[in-house]
Amino acid sequence: MSDEKPICSAKGCRSAAVWVLVWNNPKLHTPDRRKTWVACEEHREHLSGFLGMRGFLKDVVALAEWERSAEPPTAGDPAAGGSAADR
Repeated sequence: MSDEKPICSAKGCRSAAVWVLVWNNPKLHTPDRRKTWVACEEHREHLSGFLGMRGFLKDVVALAEWERSAEPPTAGDPAAGGSAADR
C-alpha cells in the first residue's frame, strides 16, 4: 500500500482529498459499477453538483471512512470469522 495521499480530482487542484464521490454513468456502466472521484473540502460541493445534475452521483463518503471499509478484516476482528483466542 502506498503512503501517498489522494489529491482532489478538481482540475488544477493539488489539495489533499477528504471526500470520496461515488458515481456511475448509466449510459456507459452497468448498474452495479461504481467509479470514484476524490475531493478536498473546497471542491466537494462543486464536484458533487457536477455529477448530481447529470444524475451520476450515488454517494459522498468521508475518505477516512471509505479507506476503513476497504481494509480487509484483521485476525482479531469478528468480521474475519474469529478472534485472537481462536488461533
